[in-house]
Amino acid sequence: MSRLTLAEKILSTHRLAPENAHGARSPVRPGDLMETAVDLVLANDITAPIAIREFRALGVDKVFDPEAVVLVADHFTPNKDIASAEQAAGMRSFAREHSIVHHYDVGRAGIEHVLLHELGLVVPGDVIVGADSHTCTAGALGAFATGMGSTDIAVAMATGSIWMRVPETIRIELDGSLQPWVGGKDLILETIGRLGVSGATYAALEFGGSTVEGLSIEARFTMANMAIEAGAKAGLFAADAVALDYLSERTDCELHRLAADEDPRYARRLLIDAAGVEPLVALPHLPENVRPVREAGAARIDQAVIGSCTNGRIEDLRVAAEILRGNRVHRDVRCIVIPGSPRVQLDAVREGLVDIFLDAGAAVSTPTCGPCLGGHMGVLAAGERAVSTTNRNFRGRMGSLDSEVVLSGPAVAAASAIAGRLAHPEEVLT
Repeated sequence: MSRLTLAEKILSTHRLAPENAHGARSPVRPGDLMETAVDLVLANDITAPIAIREFRALGVDKVFDPEAVVLVADHFTPNKDIASAEQAAGMRSFAREHSIVHHYDVGRAGIEHVLLHELGLVVPGDVIVGADSHTCTAGALGAFATGMGSTDIAVAMATGSIWMRVPETIRIELDGSLQPWVGGKDLILETIGRLGVSGATYAALEFGGSTVEGLSIEARFTMANMAIEAGAKAGLFAADAVALDYLSERTDCELHRLAADEDPRYARRLLIDAAGVEPLVALPHLPENVRPVREAGAARIDQAVIGSCTNGRIEDLRVAAEILRGNRVHRDVRCIVIPGSPRVQLDAVREGLVDIFLDAGAAVSTPTCGPCLGGHMGVLAAGERAVSTTNRNFRGRMGSLDSEVVLSGPAVAAASAIAGRLAHPEEVLT
């Protein structure tokens, strides 16, 4: 019997054809082209309008399941201009027309890759497709989640299935206890630094090892989120007690542990001594341009962004607040804190974190993707540099083509906001 990776195990249960002689689905193998049943289809206020247009072109009367299509207004919301308002209005109209149960707008919406999981819409073993490359975040819960183009998403909304080539799997084995101020962002930057931005193209990254067993669910979300920055099709963690405890408060679905078979065939194994990982940054203009912040130089910054679908969860804000408490943001730095969802925002208020941010001179935003894609709430001018807990630092990503983005975790971002330059947390706490 074939021993399956986690990705292969999930996809095998969603294969629509062919069946074997006993009427059971056959296990999949890397390279197989398969029609795949999907459990959830996702789009946002940028990608949904395109998918809706293509959906109408199909001549289909209704979506395959109004409870399995999720529409989230998060990129340009609250709407920043007339164009973004028209996009959101079109999505609202489609949601009403098709009785979409899971449509989230201003006041109810958060960043889609934070909101979906908080609401318990993803469970282990699911196949999730979304018209956003960071849909892979859901892999932290033992789901096969991947981004697709809006045309493919239109077909998925109509049929409940997509065609997919089964990816090979690269096993990322992390062992060792973490140093102070090192978190999921540093671990995934270390991984991307070793693989490169195309080193895992169309592969599934499967994370495991003793370090992973001790990671919080927030740290796992961060790592799964940035699997795409190595070119991966998906990033997956076993659904263990950590994942099931998180979901048990959010869904009534029956939950089961889910992991790869023992010793499956991986395309590659990458072993990382996590104990040796320091707080890291990725310098412009690629996420693979990784080095310890102590070795990155004292580059001046104009802006610090703490938030996004990568690091906008309550654990991330707690880390930032721990460093900002009793300190002041440098007078030449704009520090913007963006909770990932209304629930995160409310928790931050109740825990006094927002007080800490405001006392330090930071601005606190409503949940939005905002500056991550150069949308709003922190667009950079020419010549400016930001340190950001977001996931991409391509040229022009956050604004002007002549601006720069340095990626980091929340600890380094907060420390740098205080110092006015790239800084290790220990520099501002001693």
